[in-house]
Amino acid sequence: MGYIHVYTGNGKGKTTAAFGLALRAACAGKTVYIGQFIKGMRYSELDVPRYIPSIIVEQYGRGCFIKGAPSQEDIDAAKRGFEKVSRYILEGAFDLIVLDEINIAVYLKLLTVDEVLQVLNNRSERPEIVLTGRYAPQEFVECADLVSEILEVKHYYQKGVQARKGIEF
Repeated sequence: MGYIHVYTGNGKGKTTAAFGLALRAACAGKTVYIGQFIKGMRYSELDVPRYIPSIIVEQYGRGCFIKGAPSQEDIDAAKRGFEKVSRYILEGAFDLIVLDEINIAVYLKLLTVDEVLQVLNNRSERPEIVLTGRYAPQEFVECADLVSEILEVKHYYQKGVQARKGIEF
């Protein structure tokens, strides 16, 4: 049976760690699906399937940061994405399924803890599942088999360094 991983914390590298695992899985002949919640902007990782066809990446965000209360459009995008990802999890359609920024989607109330846990608790035995994002709910931490908290000790953003293509996006 596949295990559940949670990558959380306020440090940089949660999505990067999930993509590293995806790369490792693909190089071992496994199929990978990455559903990115909240995100809808252009990130370099969207080009991964061009280089590694066994990795699929799809976004379930509107292309902007959510400031304040999410709009109905934000909620609808997350719900549509979660419906699709849920089918993959329940059917065991992939060897590795990453729910990137799912913790933030729950924190912003685009999805509920209960609806995510219901899918995780009824999952197929096949997929390894990764949940990323800050603010992982305690229920996800308890459900998970592996939890990594990435802490920010020092970050060059504090010196005014802007996001760089291929490194931060």
